[in-house]
Amino acid sequence: MLILSEQDARALVGVAQAIEVVEQTFAAMARGQARNYPVVRETVGHQDAVFGVKAGADTARPLLGLKAGGYWPHNAARGVTNHQSATVLFDPDTGRASAVVSANYLTGVRTGAASAIATKHLSRADSAVLGLVGTGVQAVYQLQATLAVRPIRRVRAWDPSADNLRAFGQVVAGLGLAFEPQPGPREVAAQADVLVTVTPSQRPLVEHGWLRPGTHVSAMGADTRGKQELAAEAVAAAALFVDEPAQAVSIGECQHAFAAGLIRLEDIRGTLGAVVAGQCAGRRTDDEITLFDGTGVALQDLAVADLAVRLAQAQGRGVTVEY
Repeated sequence: MLILSEQDARALVGVAQAIEVVEQTFAAMARGQARNYPVVRETVGHQDAVFGVKAGADTARPLLGLKAGGYWPHNAARGVTNHQSATVLFDPDTGRASAVVSANYLTGVRTGAASAIATKHLSRADSAVLGLVGTGVQAVYQLQATLAVRPIRRVRAWDPSADNLRAFGQVVAGLGLAFEPQPGPREVAAQADVLVTVTPSQRPLVEHGWLRPGTHVSAMGADTRGKQELAAEAVAAAALFVDEPAQAVSIGECQHAFAAGLIRLEDIRGTLGAVVAGQCAGRRTDDEITLFDGTGVALQDLAVADLAVRLAQAQGRGVTVEY
């Protein structure tokens, strides 16, 4: 069995590589070659933690595995990252565990990759202004990934934490981009060509009517029942694309519009994978508001973990143990 540490994962997998393999995975899902299994996500009852398991298989590669982990909100006080997870890959021919890969960094980079793939296929090609609602750790991945697919020149952002906003601004400036901190989400949305929401919010931060025509929105924060970043009316008014329809209406940004009867499953135009595979049209007009509801699926995690393993084997990284 190959074991890859967090340091190994960071050294091996870059943003552009993650975008490539996650895009391939989305297409495989649309073609019926890859499938995500039902998600387990539960409160632990200890340390206010939430724990989950996501699993799936891609017969095109082939690839089989799971990611287990969750959110420990008190970790920061201990000097440890709040999000903790690990991916286990299995030999699809025998079922034996073949690798364990630290997944904290990889979860961040695959989330950024998914959003960037949606931006690549759904936003206007000339999109130059990126808006971010939420500037925590994930915002950096979102920024890096968006820059890989669109000619972004300006970044507008808001965060309830002034420290987060200041630190993120330093990252943006370091990349030679104009950074424009804003007093609230409304001001961020007012000029954004691409708007990414990436917060743990449980109330709407972006109201209906704030999004200007032609905006693409990647809603990446909602992955649990109760989370919400956009008003249900704003979701219902957009052209909707998702990673997994069942997840989107149960734990994603679509859950509130669905529960209120504002949208049905049939109102989701398609999966991102179907767009990538050419099975579904994406943006239809320059004025259309498109929305990608990214709940996060197991196959994204497995794709980047598999990439890390293949690169580690080629470069002689990681630790191999008898299992």
